[in-house]
Amino acid sequence: MPKTRRDIVQLSAALALAGAPALAAPPPRRLKILILGGTGFIGPHQVRYALSRGHQVTLFNRGKQPKDWPGEVEELIGDRNTGDLKALEGRSWDVCIDNPTTLPFWVRDAGRVLKGKVGQYVFVSTISVYAADDRPADETAALAVYKGADPMAETAETLKAHMGQLYGPLKALSEAEAARWFGSDVTVVRPGLIAGPGDETDRFTYWPVRLARGGEVLAPGDGKDPVQFIDARDLAEWIIRVAEQKNRGVFNATGPARPLTVAQMLAGVAKGVKADPKLTWVAADFLDAQNVSGWTDLPVWVPGQGETAGFAKRDIGRALAAGLTFRPLPTTAADTLAWFRSLPPERQAKPRNGLSPEREAQVLAAWKARG
Repeated sequence: MPKTRRDIVQLSAALALAGAPALAAPPPRRLKILILGGTGFIGPHQVRYALSRGHQVTLFNRGKQPKDWPGEVEELIGDRNTGDLKALEGRSWDVCIDNPTTLPFWVRDAGRVLKGKVGQYVFVSTISVYAADDRPADETAALAVYKGADPMAETAETLKAHMGQLYGPLKALSEAEAARWFGSDVTVVRPGLIAGPGDETDRFTYWPVRLARGGEVLAPGDGKDPVQFIDARDLAEWIIRVAEQKNRGVFNATGPARPLTVAQMLAGVAKGVKADPKLTWVAADFLDAQNVSGWTDLPVWVPGQGETAGFAKRDIGRALAAGLTFRPLPTTAADTLAWFRSLPPERQAKPRNGLSPEREAQVLAAWKARG
């Protein structure tokens, strides 16, 4: 692990010579970083990037997903579901990054232990906190409202049972709880769809896998609808730089930097996986009549009209000004496919989102027979 600014500069140069992305400018100082979680999707990318930049990293989680790290990482064991945060007591850090939290009582409990003990609290939220998606909007748009009896009584089980109704409102309340405990020292990051190696939801992953398989591909709409997503590595690395720069406030964190249509996305994915797909564009209203849903059956995409007209047009100007950058889409697609193909065959055989080959063929046949 690099110990000095000279070590970081030398590592950055070595990476550049090897064809890897160069590190950003060395951080002004070495940070003590606490990551709540750290072994899920974006957490490991944060850990590796923070280590590469010379920071001291502590993880707090249940210890059920151990990782091999390229440097020294302190790992504290506890369980936020049961309120067991004893391992955090009597400690202090420059930054706390709260990755996995949807439940407000998790933030409350963390606040009770960490208030006055961390210089900055970075809460990873979601663009699903917004009350409406019918028009483009920035971070000042109205947030979803919780309509249950007691948000502090919500659990992982109730969230799982009512994900569509609770996810956004509970994330919004968790943001508010973070502000309650940490005040002006809070940074709220609202990612869109997170893509890349490690995407266990298979939402973005569906497209690299599907295009690489070849044959006739069902593509949604007319190709002109906008899409937004972000590589987990770009998000994770930027969050570390946000901490280094002490940026506070609220940031929509999705991408790319410029508007992207679904047709352009599929072209970029095809380039990354070295495919030449035959795309058949199927109208959104026909897909709806066939009970084919955007986001799940045809991931990343939602109709660019009506209630979802602004979903993929979130303003990311603040994040761009704060240094958010993006690796090329073909790189994300190629790396995602390589990761998916490294999984056990039984996992590859059961994608968690996207149309099955049989269902795709049925819908394509119905589309061609409509006249």
